[in-house]
This record gives sequence, C-alpha cells and structure tokens, in this order.
Amino acid sequence: MIYAFLSIIVAAMVVILLLKIKKSAFISNSFTKGEMDLFQIGIEDIDKMEDGSDFEMYLYRLFLALGYKGVYKTVGSGDFGVDLVFTDRSGVRNVIQAKRYGVDNPVGISAVQEVYSSMRYYKAKKSIVITSSRYTNSCETLAGVNYVKLLDRSDLIEIISLFKMGDIEKVKDRIEAEPRMILESWSEYNSGTNYEVKKDKKAAKIVGR
Repeated sequence: MIYAFLSIIVAAMVVILLLKIKKSAFISNSFTKGEMDLFQIGIEDIDKMEDGSDFEMYLYRLFLALGYKGVYKTVGSGDFGVDLVFTDRSGVRNVIQAKRYGVDNPVGISAVQEVYSSMRYYKAKKSIVITSSRYTNSCETLAGVNYVKLLDRSDLIEIISLFKMGDIEKVKDRIEAEPRMILESWSEYNSGTNYEVKKDKKAAKIVGR
C-alpha cells in the first residue's frame, strides 16, 4: 500500500516537471515564431528563458505592443552593444541593452559602457539598460554620471503588471522617466568624494612620481 502511494506521488511529480519543461520550451519556441501572447508572460517565465535572445524578443514585442515608433531589434553580432532601438513619445531615439540575468547575478558597468558608447552610432540621444536582475553599485554610479536609464527587476515587474492591466501610458511613463543623475564625478583634487579614483601608488613609485 505504501509503495503504491509513493509511486503515485513520484508519478505526479514527474508529470508536473514535464509540464514545466514543456511550458518553458513552448515559450521559447513561440517567441521565435512570434506566436506568444504577451499577457501570458510574467517575471517567472522570463527567469526560465534559456538565454538572453528570448528576453530581447520579449522586449521587442512589448515595445511594439506599447505602440512606440521606430522599434527594431538589432542583429546579435555587430550590434555595438545595443539590442533594441525605439523612438519615445517626445520623438527622441533611445537605445536599449537587455540583460536577462539571474536574481543573484547583478549587472556590472560594462552594460552602461556599451550602451552609452553606442548612442552616436545609432544617432540616439538616450540610452537604457533593462534587466531581470539588479545592478552593482559601480554600475549605478557610472549610469548616474552618464545619464543612462537603469530599469531593474522591480521596474520590470511593475511594467509587466501595468501592461497586463492595459495602462499603457503608465508603462511609458516608467520607461521614459528621467534617469537618476549624479552630478558629482571624480576629481583628482577632491579627496573627499566617494567617487574618487584611487591612485596606483606602486605604479607611481616605479615611474618616480
């Protein structure tokens, strides 16, 4: 009797696992084919995406659904650090880098460096990084100094929620809100600031300075 009960439990667990795997594969294949209903996607589904390309496709379809103009997805290779391009309600072109990272894997400064440096190539005036995770302190500092908009996991969850409720304008308000600005940057003469770059004293000693 006990063995039969255990067998039923194991069989049920296997079925549940297979259904989860099937759902994940369905989401990935549907994004590739352009069939997935955006209203079915939540942050849990994004966490299960196999790689960053599915996340990029999700954002691409989301921005199209939001009614933005000039939306297009760049090709993986040779994109100069940009995954999406769109024109906001003010007629300003924006570039986006998408980072589908795990919750415990924060996005570093390279994302800001890449998306900010690519603006001139795409003739854009604003740059955004969107992640399913969070950002390191140094990433937030560099973004603040260079006026790069950072949208983290909590922002993404809010955007998804507002979109599903049909509040498109609030979604756009969230996306287009002014980025955090840090006016005080490093100066070698200002030793009191938190953003001062530390000198390599060993290197200075080698060259006699």
